Formats: sequence, C-alpha cells, structure tokens
Amino acid sequence: MKDSALQLILQAGYVVKGVLIILLFFSIVSWAIIFFKQRYFSRANKETDQFLRAYRAGRDPKGLYQATRSLTISPIANVFRAVYTDEAHNDRSETKRLLRRFEALESAKLEKYLSFLATTGSTTPFIGLFGTVWGIMNSFRGIGATGAASLAVVAPGIAEALIATAAGLAAAIPAVIAYNYYLSMARRMIIEMEDFSEEILDFFTKENT
Repeated sequence: MKDSALQLILQAGYVVKGVLIILLFFSIVSWAIIFFKQRYFSRANKETDQFLRAYRAGRDPKGLYQATRSLTISPIANVFRAVYTDEAHNDRSETKRLLRRFEALESAKLEKYLSFLATTGSTTPFIGLFGTVWGIMNSFRGIGATGAASLAVVAPGIAEALIATAAGLAAAIPAVIAYNYYLSMARRMIIEMEDFSEEILDFFTKENT
C-alpha cells in the first residue's frame, strides 16, 4: 500500500508534485511550530509559578528583580523586570503606560507564529483542492485522448486527485487544532498578565510614596 502510494506520487504530473511539495512545506513548518509552542508555553507556565511564589513570599523589589533575571519566558516576570529597570516608574500614570506597552510586547510573543498555523489551516485544503481539480482534469484528458472511459485511463488522474486532497487535509487538521489550543492558552496567559499588572502598578507606586 505504501509502495503503491509512493509510486503514484512519483508518477504524478509536475503540477500535482508541486502541490504536494507546497503542502509538505506547510506541514513540516506547522509541526515545528507546534512542538516549539508546546515547550514555550510549558516553560512559561513553570516560570510564572516560580515568580508568583517569590512574589508572594517576599516583596523586596531588588530580590524580586534578581529572581526574574533567570525567568526569561514568563510574561508576568518579564513585565515586572521591564518596569523595575525603567527609571520612569516613579509616576503612577507613567508606570501604567509602561505596563501597557510591555503587556503588548509580551502578548505578541505569546501569539508569535500562531498566524502561520491559522494560514495553514485555512489555505492548505484549497491548495489540495487545486491538486484535486488538476488530477481530475488529467483524467478527462486521458479519456479524450483514448476515447474510452476505462479504469486504466481514469485511475491515475483520480489517484493524483485523492492524494492531493488527503495531503491538504493532513496539513490543515493538525494546524487548526493546534492554533485553537495555543490561542486559548495565549489568551489565558494574557488575561493573567493583565490582571497581575494591577498588582505591579500598586506595588511600584506604593514603593515610591
């Protein structure tokens, strides 16, 4: 079965081969992003828990800053460290502005590469459909050339069409699932970061009063 599928791919026309190469590219990059984001979010959650434990245990600004220096993935730790190192946090309104800016930067990090998964999920089925249409066109051309609609004439084009369709779905389905899953994780972490930013704001403004 595998040998026959591989043989069909090797015997496919240049257009269908091009479609399969494009789908393979989308699939490889999507899986790379999926594994990367899984490690990224897992580490971000662990670092956030570490920072919150340090924050609840002791509220010494310098000590917390030292604790966050090794926590480079956690959005909450990054926001705290960025505000602490900025000399403009003496004013409450200025501190609030800084928080909003750093929140936007951290949100962009959390959602980074997710747009590629969304693009893969929305476009690869249509790329596969293009290969499907092209394979069916080859089948009709074969019928027209031979004047007969036998299975031997129709099968190769239909096989190309089915392979392109399957490849498009194989690339799209994992990308869509991963996109929805990681987007929900990113939004949850963004909400946690925005909620904690109010504590950071009160923390720094009280320290300077």
